[in-house]
Amino acid sequence: MLTLHYQMVKSIFTQKENEYLKSQRLARIATAAASTEQEGSAQPDVVPVGFDFDGEYLYVGGMNLLKSTKFRNVLKNNKVAIVVDDLKSIDPWDPRGIRIYGTADIVTRQGGYMENTNHPNPQYIRVNPKKKWSWGVEQPVFVQGKFKVKKAKSG
Repeated sequence: MLTLHYQMVKSIFTQKENEYLKSQRLARIATAAASTEQEGSAQPDVVPVGFDFDGEYLYVGGMNLLKSTKFRNVLKNNKVAIVVDDLKSIDPWDPRGIRIYGTADIVTRQGGYMENTNHPNPQYIRVNPKKKWSWGVEQPVFVQGKFKVKKAKSG
């Protein structure tokens, strides 16, 4: 008798948050080089990026990824933040989004979103989400005049 064992990935995202992340293609990623005593504090860098999400990791690519500040920063300091957001409607004002803190590494991956561009590149910054805040994804962002944010962290 053959017994199969599947490793269940425990996601910090709810089903609706997973669906939202998979429906989006643009985000902003923030990185910072590690600071040294000679340099002082590190300058954070935030840039708009394309991404895709496989239910566990977010993958950030780019035409010149290996020459980018975000790539160099991740090599020195693997802590990153990503924001994926949009406006569900303008009238009434209905923003929604997810802010994610995580750790990043560099991976080579086939089948990512960059394959569908005129400049395919199989290298990506892979983000492992550790903590998240979401708004407007599961429920209206404004409830009885208050801003509703849902928090969670892995572990």
